[in-house]
Formats: sequence, structure tokens, C-alpha cells
Amino acid sequence: MDWKDILAQKVDSGELDREEFVSETPAAPKKPDVIEVSIDRKGRKGKTATIAAGFTCDDDELKSIASQLKTKLSTGGSARGGEILIQGERAEEMKKILRDLGYKVK
Repeated sequence: MDWKDILAQKVDSGELDREEFVSETPAAPKKPDVIEVSIDRKGRKGKTATIAAGFTCDDDELKSIASQLKTKLSTGGSARGGEILIQGERAEEMKKILRDLGYKVK
């Protein structure tokens, strides 16, 4: 007998109110983010940057993803506000890595 059965018995016998007993519901599967990768030169004195936008994760996870990208691409970059910026024109390589990480990429 597991803890769910014990709780169910206590609810049936009246020891616990129904409001106190919350059944376990499976979490909805997380829908993968659709990431848009683009190349940008604006505001960077002519230097090229590859931007991946559309992340809905928190900043810690975003920084972790950016770190993986920077390591695999051997380049610098940053992550903030749902976007990852990688230095240089690396769109195709970035798309491949993001697909390998499980993201849908445009």
C-alpha cells in the first residue's frame, strides 16, 4: 500500500477533508520553443552578430544554453531577455546545435 492509498482511506473515513487531499496530476508535456535565428549588423559598427530569439525559459537556463553555444562555436556572445547573441555570422551552425538541443528552429 502506497501513500496515495493511505490518503484515500483517510478521506473515505472522514479523518481528512476532501480539500486537504489533492490527487497527483501528470504535468503537461513542455512544448518546445520555436527559435528564430537571424543575422544582424545594426548598432555594432559593421560587425556581424547572429541572434537567436524566442526563448521562453528563465535567465539561468538561457545563460546555460548560451554557454553551450559559445563553447561549441568557439566564439563570444551574450544572453538576455529571451535572446542569445553570438559574435560572427554563424547562423547555420547555430541552427544545427539548437536542433540537437531539442528546439524547433526557423
